[in-house]
Formats: sequence, structure tokens, C-alpha cells
Amino acid sequence: MGASNSSEKSAKTMNWDNLGFGLTPTDYMFVMKTSGDGCFTEGRLTRYKSIDISPSAGIFNYGQGLFEGAKAYRRADGHIQLFRIEENARRMKMGADRLCMPCPSIAQFTDAVKKTVLANRHWVPPAGKGSLYLRPLLFGSGPVLGIGPAPEYSFVIFASPIGNWYKAGASAMNLLVDRNVSRAAPGGCGGIKSITNYAPVFEVVKKAKAQGYADVLFLDATTGKNIEEVSSCNIFIVKNNVLSTPATQGTILPGITRRSIIEIATDFGYKVEEREVPLEHALDADEVFCSGTAVGITHVASITYQEKKVEYKTGEGTMSDKLRIALTGIQTGSAQDKKGWTVQLD
Repeated sequence: MGASNSSEKSAKTMNWDNLGFGLTPTDYMFVMKTSGDGCFTEGRLTRYKSIDISPSAGIFNYGQGLFEGAKAYRRADGHIQLFRIEENARRMKMGADRLCMPCPSIAQFTDAVKKTVLANRHWVPPAGKGSLYLRPLLFGSGPVLGIGPAPEYSFVIFASPIGNWYKAGASAMNLLVDRNVSRAAPGGCGGIKSITNYAPVFEVVKKAKAQGYADVLFLDATTGKNIEEVSSCNIFIVKNNVLSTPATQGTILPGITRRSIIEIATDFGYKVEEREVPLEHALDADEVFCSGTAVGITHVASITYQEKKVEYKTGEGTMSDKLRIALTGIQTGSAQDKKGWTVQLD
């Protein structure tokens, strides 16, 4: 009871209007480990703390790890809900198969997420102020020296309240195309949420941000002619009311927000294409926007390629804004969920 009261008091001191995407540790995290037969045992909630792990763990030595990102939203009526959390569980299973790891079942994954949210319910921001970001992790925690799968695995979920990325049109992104660095290559791990996908692009993204860009738009590793992804989100282009996005063929993460946008756009009657998207098509587009759990749907204001800057339509009246309103309405409970994508927790 004392811990719960402490949590509530701490949450009440939060400035919900000034939330960013920084880490604000909440009170509880969820921990589950594999047993001797390689299956995950029943996990438990524990106070948020550091993890005791061997320096010879598979995650440290061979990068055997995955992560997911999800959000819990507080609706206007005060209830808390999740968005398509089973899709996160399925994507983690796909990644675990690729990296030769056991994985929690869909039921274990979703139950753990629900428990983590409810234990930290005071940290879910008020309606419209943000969300509780959830970070499920799956990694080789057992000691290993020879190259190969770890003998033990851990599944951990921690949470942090974050603000809304999109803020009244002020969040439009300016992207820089980089031809020298590839995010992923055919036959690699670009299509799963491996921890190893992210650090290799830190340097080029840091340099782009130093020049005033929000992020980098990466091209395919084979031809260098087609757009693929931004460092942490999928990308869409709009031309003559046709919505196009790079097809997921092993080098592009199958985003849950991405798939939701495709379904909503199709319901609206828009033509949607999943295909190779040449850079020249992106530079000739009417609109460009990015999608992901963190960014939601965020307008792209410009793309710069070889010092040539191309600007796009943003704001009210655009297709991307219509899709953003529809998607966030479902996620936050302000619009009816006719697809069964959300689940109420309390």
C-alpha cells in the first residue's frame, strides 16, 4: 500500500504538459525467465531496478536480443486501453525465431503487458497529454562464450510516460537522404526488431541532427535507388491521392502503425500500394509522412538529397492528417473502434 501511495503522489507532481520522449522510470517492471526446459515460467512484477546479469550473457557478447514498443492510453472517461498489443507479441515471436530464441506466448506477452500497465496506472498521462510507453525486451541472459544461442533467456517490460510527438503541426520532420550508409541488407535482420539494427545508424543520424535535420531517410542496400525507412519509423508518400509505402521484403520493419494506416486508408477508399518506391517518386510526391509507435503519424515537411531540398504539403486537409486523426481517435478512445484493435484494462 505504501508503494502504491508513493507512486500516486509522484505521478501527481508530474508536469503532464511538458512530457517529451525521455525516460521517467515508473514504479514497476515485469520479469520472466526461461526454465531448464527452455520454456518461459510464470513471470512477476518487481520494483523498477537494475538487472543482475553475467558479463558473458548472450545479449552482451553476440547481440542476441529484441525489443518492442507499445503504448497505453488514458481515455477521456478515465479508463486505460492498449492498441493492437497482440501484434507486438506476434512480431516478437517472428524475431525470436530468426535469432534462435524461445519466446513468450501471445497470452504470456499480453498478460505481462497488462500487469505492467495496471501496476503503473498512476503514470498513464491524462487523456490527450501523452501515453505510457512500454518497452518489452527479450534477450539472451545466460552465460555463453562460444558463438551460439544462450542457455537462458529473459523477458522484461519497463514503462515510461511520454508526451505526444505530434503537436498542432509543429512536429513536421525535415529528412536528409544518406547514400553512404544502409540501415539493412537483404538476408539480414532489417525485418525484425533486433537491437542490432539501431546503433549502426547512430553516427549518421547524429551528424544529420547536427545539421538541423530530424532524421535520416535510408535507401536500399542493393541499388541505392529506392527509399526504405527512416532510422526508427516507416515512411509513406502520397501522389495524386494514391498512398505508397515500401514493401516489407526482409529489409523493412513490418510496423504495426504502418499496417493500421494501410487498413484505415483502404477503408477510406484510397488506393494503397506496397511496392518499391524509387527516391525520385518520393521527391516528386505531394505529401510524405512517417509512422511508428513513437511518432504516430508525423508529417514530413521536406527531404533533402544532394543539397536539393524538396518541400511537401503538411497540416490540415492533407491525407496524412485525415489518417492521423482517424488512427489516434481509435488509439485514445475518442473514436469508435470498429476493428477490435483496442482492449480496455480497467
